[in-house]
Amino acid sequence: MQLQGSKRFMLFTGSANPALAEEVADLLGVELGKADRETFPNGEIYVRYSESVRGADAFVMQSHCPPLNHHIMEQLVMIDALERASAKRITAVIPFLAYARQDRKSRPREPITARLVSDLFVTAGADRLVSMDLHSQQIQGFVSKPYDHLTALPVFNDYLREHVEDPTVIVSPDTGRVKEASKHARAIDAGVAFIHKRRSVTQHGVVAALQVVGDVEGKHAVIVDDIIDTAGTVVAAAELLKERGALSVRAMATHGVLSSPAAERLLAAPIEEIVITNTLPVPKEAQALANLKVLSIASILADALKAIFTDDSVSELFMGENA
Repeated sequence: MQLQGSKRFMLFTGSANPALAEEVADLLGVELGKADRETFPNGEIYVRYSESVRGADAFVMQSHCPPLNHHIMEQLVMIDALERASAKRITAVIPFLAYARQDRKSRPREPITARLVSDLFVTAGADRLVSMDLHSQQIQGFVSKPYDHLTALPVFNDYLREHVEDPTVIVSPDTGRVKEASKHARAIDAGVAFIHKRRSVTQHGVVAALQVVGDVEGKHAVIVDDIIDTAGTVVAAAELLKERGALSVRAMATHGVLSSPAAERLLAAPIEEIVITNTLPVPKEAQALANLKVLSIASILADALKAIFTDDSVSELFMGENA
């Protein structure tokens, strides 16, 4: 594919997940843009582009993995450098957006950090934002710039059709993900269930799975979520599903954050397979999980970036399922 003409396509990557950016660049038939990145002894970040970006349609890809505050700041500095070097349009490509779970106040005197992070990207000079499977789609409304919300739904559904046996039930780990679970269920003609759970108000990551709503007995259960972080939610759900008679349990999530003690919990859990995507690099301690499967979303990102560059519809790529 030739990306040329009156506009110039340039793709840059931060240091968080360069392997994903290289895969996207290969699919688009372009080379990653050249940028010198340094970290000074006191932790300050320095970026300088080693080629002209004037008039370019520039895309800066960075997933927010540990050390996530460093990677957020690195992306902001890269965007600011493009702005000051006269790039025509700057798109922040954030496969995994950090702080997305802090999208509202659940207790007094709490921040809404998802809004703060979104504001930072606009202030830095981003003309457009792109993310994959946001924790809450209301985050798109936090910014005044266009925000493209992509989904790994096509990749997951293709995998389910090939690997999951009938009868199957798609399980949402809480009431908030039932809509997403229903999309998967429609695609593979499966049932839907959800877990009624109680999350600790004072302790982050502490979850009690209370009840299964829906028929899971004698069925292959697939838990679908946006994030597996410490794996408390998915492990509690898997244990409850097995207690309620599920034949097998799989877990699928777009973003494998897999913070400690996720690997330890998943190793002991009654989960046949854990399926994630490569929006984030797999942490070292989780790489030993024999039942971990990583799917690539590079083709989805490549198609979306091409559509943005050529001013075509992004939602048509997903037939409206990304809304």
